[in-house]
Amino acid sequence: MNRHVNAISGRLSLRQPQRQSLEILHRITEIAPPGKEADIAAVLEVIRSEYPSVTDFEREFPSLCFALATGVGKTRLMGAFVSYLHLAHGICNFFVLAPNLTIYNKLIADFTPNTPKYVFKGIAEFATDPPTVITGDTYESGVGVREAARRQMRLPGIVGQDGVHINIFNISKINSEVRGGKSPRIKRLSEYIGESYFDYLAGLPDLVLLMDESHRYRASAGVRAINELKPILGLELTATPFVETNKGGVEFKNVIYDYPLGRAMNDGFVKEPAVVTRKDFNPAGMSVEEIERLKLEDGIRLHESVKVELETYARETLQAIVKPFLLVIARDTTHAGQLLQMIKSEAFFEGRYTDKVIQVDSSKTGKDEEEMIERLLRVEQTEEPTEIVIHVNMLKEGWDVTNLYTIVPLRAANARILIEQSIGRGLRLPYGKRTGVTPVDRLNIVAHDKFQEIIDEANRPDSVIRIQAVVIDGSELEKKTATVVSQSQLATKLGLRPALVTGSTAMAGQEVQPIFTGAQEQQVAKTAWEVIKGYENKPQMLPSVNHLKDPEIQAAIVKAVEAQQPAQLALEGFTVKPDIAAVVAKTVELVTEQTIDIPRILVVPKGVVKSGFKPFTLELDSLNYPPVSEDLWVQYLRTGEGMAVTPARGCSEEPRTENYIVRCLMDFNDISYDDHADLLYDLAGQAVRHFESYLQPDEVIDVVRCHQHEIARFIYVQMQKHYWEEVAEYEVKVSKGFTELKPSAYTCKTNGPPADYKVSPADKSNMSRYLFGGFTRCLYPVQKFDSDAERKLAGIMERDAVKWFKPAKGQFQIFYRHGADHLEYQPDFVAETESTIYMLEPKASNQMKDPVVLAKKEVAVKWCVNATEYAKSHGGKPWRYVLIPHDGIATNMTLNGLAQMYGI
Repeated sequence: MNRHVNAISGRLSLRQPQRQSLEILHRITEIAPPGKEADIAAVLEVIRSEYPSVTDFEREFPSLCFALATGVGKTRLMGAFVSYLHLAHGICNFFVLAPNLTIYNKLIADFTPNTPKYVFKGIAEFATDPPTVITGDTYESGVGVREAARRQMRLPGIVGQDGVHINIFNISKINSEVRGGKSPRIKRLSEYIGESYFDYLAGLPDLVLLMDESHRYRASAGVRAINELKPILGLELTATPFVETNKGGVEFKNVIYDYPLGRAMNDGFVKEPAVVTRKDFNPAGMSVEEIERLKLEDGIRLHESVKVELETYARETLQAIVKPFLLVIARDTTHAGQLLQMIKSEAFFEGRYTDKVIQVDSSKTGKDEEEMIERLLRVEQTEEPTEIVIHVNMLKEGWDVTNLYTIVPLRAANARILIEQSIGRGLRLPYGKRTGVTPVDRLNIVAHDKFQEIIDEANRPDSVIRIQAVVIDGSELEKKTATVVSQSQLATKLGLRPALVTGSTAMAGQEVQPIFTGAQEQQVAKTAWEVIKGYENKPQMLPSVNHLKDPEIQAAIVKAVEAQQPAQLALEGFTVKPDIAAVVAKTVELVTEQTIDIPRILVVPKGVVKSGFKPFTLELDSLNYPPVSEDLWVQYLRTGEGMAVTPARGCSEEPRTENYIVRCLMDFNDISYDDHADLLYDLAGQAVRHFESYLQPDEVIDVVRCHQHEIARFIYVQMQKHYWEEVAEYEVKVSKGFTELKPSAYTCKTNGPPADYKVSPADKSNMSRYLFGGFTRCLYPVQKFDSDAERKLAGIMERDAVKWFKPAKGQFQIFYRHGADHLEYQPDFVAETESTIYMLEPKASNQMKDPVVLAKKEVAVKWCVNATEYAKSHGGKPWRYVLIPHDGIATNMTLNGLAQMYGI
C-alpha cells in the first residue's frame, strides 16, 4: 500500500471505511492517472474493470461517488483526499461545492487552521504551509484574484509549483445566479487578472472537484455551469446516492464505494437510534396541538435526563462534558415561530429555556441570519447556551454535530421521510465510539403519533436502518475459522497442551518439536515443571528462574520429582527408571532460556491507613429533572428491543426525602455509612434543596424517588475528586519471583500458515486480522499486532533482544486509576537484552498526551522502579519503561536507540 495512504490514515486517525475510500482513490490514480487530456471512455473502461459498480461517470470528466453513511466522517475523508492528491501526486488546486449556506460556512471553518475540526490536523506538510482557502465571498476582491494574478506571472502548466489552494463555493448561491439563463458571477470578467475567475480555474492543469452532499444539487443548473471547469477528477460524497424524482429515486451510476447506514450501526460508528412513545399511549381524542405539546414536553424531559447521564459519564471517565441539545422539526416557518415563542415563554418549563432556544430556517436574513448560523455552528460548545434548535428544512445533510440526542418531529410526513431526514442529524458519537453506556450511545426520536408506523418502516427489508445483507463468495465461505491457542514456546517444548481443547481449537506452533522425545522423559519433565511452578510463590527460596541453576535448588527439584515419579510411572505402565537428574537439568536450562523474570509486586500500606471524603459543595447546574410524568417507552429501530426510559417508582415511603439518595450511596463499596453518614446526608440534602428550588414539594419526592440511582451516581462521581487517604508509609512486597507465561487466544482463519512478520501486509487497515509467525527470539510461536508500527517493533526486537513477547491479559497485574475505577494495564511488549529488560508501549503519536495513556505510564514506571530494586538485590537486570510514538518506529532504529529517545 502506498506510504502516503498509511501516513495519512495514521495522522488523521481514519476509520476503516474512510481508509478503504482512500485506498480506492490511490488505486484509481494508479490504473487511471488523472489528467486534463484523458480519454474519458478509456478511463471509464479501466475503472469499471476493477469496480463494476461504476457504469457511467454521468459527467464529461471522470467523477466517482463515495457513499458513506451519515456520521462516519465525510468531511474528514475530504481532507484525506486533498492530502493524498497533493502529497502523492503534487495536485494543488481543489474546488469544493457545498449544498447550502450552513454547510458552506461549516466547510470554511473545517478547512481553516486552528479550528476545532480542522481537517488537516496531523498533516505535517500543512502545519508550516497550510492550504489557502478561497471562498465564494473572497474570490472577487480578496485572496482569490491576488493568487490568480500572482500565479499567472509564473510558468504556466506546472503542476505542484505552488501551495495548495482550496476554493469553497455554495452551489445554492450559484443556482440563484444562473436563473433565467444568466451566467454566474464567477464567470464575469475580473480586470485584476484579465479574465474571469471561472476561466482562470478552468485553465488550471490540476483542478479537482469535490462535491459535498452531491445528491442535493446533482442535476441543478449551477452544477451544469460548474461542469464547464472540466476538472481532471470529480469526487462526490453523500450518504444517499440517489436523486429523488416524481417516479422515485434514481440511483447514481458512479458509486465506487458504498458504506450504508446499516453497516455503520452494526460496526458501532454511530449512535443507536430509538423511537420513543408513552406506555399505553392512544392519540385518539387529542387534537394536533395537544399531541405536539405532549411530544415537545416529553422531549424536554428526556433531554434533561440525557444531560445528567452525559455529565455523569464524563466525570466518571475523566472525559470532556458533552452538552446535549434537542432538535424540533417544525412544519413551516410560521409554525417554527410559534414554537419559538411558546418555548421562550415563562409558562414553558418555568422559563428555563427562554435564552436556550434558536429558530433555524429561511425566515432569517441579514444580521439575524448571521447570528443564527453562528449559534448553530457553536452548538457543540459547552459554554454556548443553546439546548433547543427549531428548524424546518435547512439541516437535511452535512451538519455534523455530535451532541444531538433528542429529536421531536412535528412535521406531517411519512415514516420513511422521518427516518431518513431526522435520524441522520443525530447519529454522530461525541467520543468517536460507543461507550457501552445506553443513554450516551442512544439517539431518541419522540414520535408518539408515528410510533408504530416508524417501527413498521424500520422492519421493512429495504429499510435504511436495517443491518445490510452480507454477500460472500464460495471461496471465502470455505475458509473456516477457529480459536487459535498460542501457548509459550516453553510449554510447547515441554509437550504441554491446554486443559480443554474443543473441536474448534487450533494450536499454534505445532511444528515445534518437544525437547524430550521419549514418553518417560516427557512425564519427568512435566513433573519437574510442576515442581518449578511451585516455587513461584516462594521468592525467598527462588528469587528468579536463574537461581534454578543453583545446585541446591536443582537437588531439591530432583528429590521432589523422584518422590512423585514411581506412582506416575507405574500409572503410565513404565518399568524402566529414567535419568531424573539429567531430565531436570535439561528442563531447568529450557525454563531459563524461555522465560523472562516477571515478579508479582504488591505495594501495600504500612501501619494504619486513614481515608475518607472531604465535605464539598456539589455542582448541580445540570441536575434538572422535570416533574415525573408517565413512563416513556423506548423501542430500538434496528433490533426491535423495547425498554422503559424511567425506572418504576418505589412502593415504600421514606420519612426523609434524602433517605432515597443516601441508601443508594451506601451501595458503593468504598463508602462506609458509619464513617460518612453526616457527609452523605449533607450531599443528599444539597441535591434535595436544589430540586426544591424549582419543583413543588410532592414533585421533589417523585423526582428523587424515581431517579434515586442516577442522582446517587451523579453525587458519587463528584465525591471521587474529594477522596483523601493518609498512610504513614508504603512497603513493596514481592509475592512471586517469576510468573508462568500465560497463553493467548485468537480467532483466525485456519487455512494457510501465519503471515511472515518481516513482510508488511497489503491491507494494514485491519492489522488484527493477521496472525504473524516466523520468529526466532519470541517466547510465543505467533503474535498479533494492533498496528504496522508494532510489527516493525517486533522486527527490531528480533534483531536486538535476547528474547521478547507480547504479554497476555493478567500477566503483570498492574492497575491504574481511571475515574472511579481501577483498570488493568496490559503492556504491549516485554524485551530482554544482555543488560536490561524493557517494558515497551508503542502508541499513536496523537495519543501520547492522552490522560489514560499517561495514567498507564505512571503505574508502569513505578512498577519498573520496584522491579529493578528487587532484581538488583538478587543479581537480576534492571527494568525500564519505554513509551514510543508510532512514527518513531522504523526498521533502522535499534532497541537501545528507542530507549534512549523515549525511555523513562
